[in-house]
Amino acid sequence: MIKLMADSTCDLSNEVLEMYDISLAPLSINIDGKTYKDRVDIEPNEFYGMMEALSEFPTTGMPSPVEYLAIMNEAVESGYKEILCICMSSGTSGSHQSAELAKGYFFEENPDSPVKIHVVDSKCMSHGSGWLVLKSAMMRESGASFQELVDFNESHKTNVKHFLSVDDLDHLIKSGRLTNASAFLGKLLMLKPIMTMKNGKGAIVAKERGLKRVLKHYVEEFIKRNDEAVTDFIIIGYTSDVKVAENLKIKIENETDFTGTIHIMQMGVSVGTHVGLGALSLFFMEKKQPRN
Repeated sequence: MIKLMADSTCDLSNEVLEMYDISLAPLSINIDGKTYKDRVDIEPNEFYGMMEALSEFPTTGMPSPVEYLAIMNEAVESGYKEILCICMSSGTSGSHQSAELAKGYFFEENPDSPVKIHVVDSKCMSHGSGWLVLKSAMMRESGASFQELVDFNESHKTNVKHFLSVDDLDHLIKSGRLTNASAFLGKLLMLKPIMTMKNGKGAIVAKERGLKRVLKHYVEEFIKRNDEAVTDFIIIGYTSDVKVAENLKIKIENETDFTGTIHIMQMGVSVGTHVGLGALSLFFMEKKQPRN
């Protein structure tokens, strides 16, 4: 039996988590002096509803090793012999380090345990790591072995393509993604930055004027980059405006040859803290090539 676990930034829907018995280690979010556990004490719509009225910029904290260890122990007690933990990029959080520490603690406490535990530094964010988690779940259901899941994640993780556009540049400034000068210029010209992952960290790869050009950019890049042999599903993410995500889905269906499943899933509180209201993302597996 193979147990799948992740941190809460994978942003997979509750339906998917329950369907595949995926456990999450929650990040913590400090909002106006009060600390919440992501997806435990606060849900995305609740957070986005209060976001504009917040007096201070929220901050996030990684899951503790104790939280990861509790999931590992529970899995073993339930009969799982193999555990695959997929974490957000080590370039953006200490979540991966916490999971590795938990793995070490587990074997300190159980030195003779035959259980196998592998922790993946996904080099991804949000539904990027979520894409790997969901793909792993689907492969497990199709009979893939633990080693096959490990090999897939380690060989493909840097080719999960991320695209993210935002409405409010201020959140990216406060997250250290943009300088004040570039943000001012972007606001002046009504430009929407488009980000991807490069070497495990967020990087701006384009700026488009208006939502229509952002959607066009996404579709054109998908057509050019998509690895048809591996991408059997796409994840479209959003923070506060599901209609924009639905428009992107329709555009992909109408303007590409893709016939797989297109999931629309909301970004969680931890990710939303940094990208703000109106964010839109797209995730798929690109052809093997250096990420840019």
